[in-house]
Amino acid sequence: MPSKTFTATELCIPDVLRNWPWQRSINPYYDVCKAESAAWCESFKAFSPKAQDKFNRCDFNLLASLAFPKLDKDGCRVGCDLMNLFFLFDEYSDVTDADGVRKQADIIMDALRNPTLPRPNGEWVGGEIAKQYWENGIKTCTQTCQNRFIDTFQLYLNAVAQRAIDRDQQHIRGIDHYFELRRDTMGFKPAFAIVEAKMDIPDEVMNHPSILTISAACGDLMVIANDLYSYNVEQARGDEIHNLVSIVMHEHKCDLPSAMEWISDLNDRLVEDVLSALKEVPSFGNPAFDEQVAAYVDGLGNWVRAHDSWCFESERYFGKTGLEIQKRRVVDLLPKKV
Repeated sequence: MPSKTFTATELCIPDVLRNWPWQRSINPYYDVCKAESAAWCESFKAFSPKAQDKFNRCDFNLLASLAFPKLDKDGCRVGCDLMNLFFLFDEYSDVTDADGVRKQADIIMDALRNPTLPRPNGEWVGGEIAKQYWENGIKTCTQTCQNRFIDTFQLYLNAVAQRAIDRDQQHIRGIDHYFELRRDTMGFKPAFAIVEAKMDIPDEVMNHPSILTISAACGDLMVIANDLYSYNVEQARGDEIHNLVSIVMHEHKCDLPSAMEWISDLNDRLVEDVLSALKEVPSFGNPAFDEQVAAYVDGLGNWVRAHDSWCFESERYFGKTGLEIQKRRVVDLLPKKV
């Protein structure tokens, strides 16, 4: 944590990736895929013009292009469309009660499992968006990737539905139970599946202890970063019960600076877990196959950097001041809205 003394109206954000070896990288097809995916997403008219403008300023296509820098154009487009689908559902589920979120989740899952079938007339728009997304996605992804994506997307939808129940009931989870749910509401598991869009890595390799450790720790690092960066806007609108910062303050009965320090220490331990596990990834006896595994693991590490970079480069959490805040690591706490 920085040594400067901060006032009660300031939030000091730890530099969580100061020891992270992966550097920022971006897909060369970013511009063209952004244009195509944004036009595709807007064509559904899922938002009002004002809400669509806000959605666009978050630039979820940038997140995908940072996260999948080595995929070809078709793969980059699948990544961009996925990020737009994720955050479209996020926007809708944030303002829908638990029963409504469950229905939306079921519509999306049905569309993903049956991408070649027409959607019912009058259905919520998310069904057609999911159908078109995966109808295109299966043209690019290997069968192994497809299977893993569908399985993990179901986990993600179930977790978002549970989050809506927690929100309706104003239920504050403990730290451990929160991480259990957040590992799925973040959606990084199906996103990790797209890293292996052109790969064919079997379950027994994915379940090797070193790869499980890297995957889990990378996911937790993104949970931490997301909650650190989103806390200010969430606490201002009174929607912080699904945020690690608030949960740590609640469980440890501590103030905001102490919570940030606790989270920073946890983050550093997770970084060490990843760096240690990287040394334990074995050879699986086939050089070509080992290259796939190495590329997959590299993709997970890159995802952590990509997510962190996007949080500051988009306008999602910090508006137009993200790059300045990325350097200073300090923001003024927003007043709570009545």
